[in-house]
Amino acid sequence: MWFKVLIVINLLLILISLVSGVFFLAKDNGNSNRVVTSLTTRVALSVFLICLLIVGYLTGQIAPHGVAG
Repeated sequence: MWFKVLIVINLLLILISLVSGVFFLAKDNGNSNRVVTSLTTRVALSVFLICLLIVGYLTGQIAPHGVAG
């Protein structure tokens, strides 16, 4: 259960990074690196999420489910 909570928290952090990047893009006049920092953070969190999903699948913490046919 804690593993799924960690995945959801990571998704929320990615969303927060996305919103902050859009905010900085709209408010900054090109004088700072905050947009680049936000993008870097979002990419790092996304890579971490992919690693979490792979580890979760390999250890059996999460399992895919689809349409039974």
